[in-house]
Amino acid sequence: MYINIETERLRIRPIKLTDAEFIIELVNSEGWLKFIGNRNISDIIDAKKYIQKILDDTKIFYNVFELKESQKAIGIVTFLEREDERFPDIGFALLPEFEKKGYTIEASKAYLKEIDTSNEYENIIAITLPDNQKSIRLLRKLGLKYQGEYKKRGETLSYHSLKKLKETRW
Repeated sequence: MYINIETERLRIRPIKLTDAEFIIELVNSEGWLKFIGNRNISDIIDAKKYIQKILDDTKIFYNVFELKESQKAIGIVTFLEREDERFPDIGFALLPEFEKKGYTIEASKAYLKEIDTSNEYENIIAITLPDNQKSIRLLRKLGLKYQGEYKKRGETLSYHSLKKLKETRW
């Protein structure tokens, strides 16, 4: 779901091709590489192809959040409707120099509030690596509860959900 939202300090908006330089920086940051994975994006052409692929997919939504005052893009809130998941998956990433200032929680809370207002989704999940403690702490603050771990493509993943799930996959 693409949304335009303003919070006290941020503007949240759909990703666009002109975000290519920001995307190069974000997807090559230490946290992204460690917890999300290498996207092999090293130049503007790669970044624009990556963004275009996102824009062309009706089930993937990247929303950039930027500082209101400077309009500098500092992070993303993602919303993925994955084929192999029953519920859509929220995610986030932030440039390292903006960590520990509350920007990701501010953007993610506002985004979740808009999703909730739409009454379009029965539940929202988040999937992360079990050792990504920063993300797990943020998921808890957002109200997502740990549901368990499961293996997917040989990797152990931590599953979180806004609602308690009656049926489990693991």
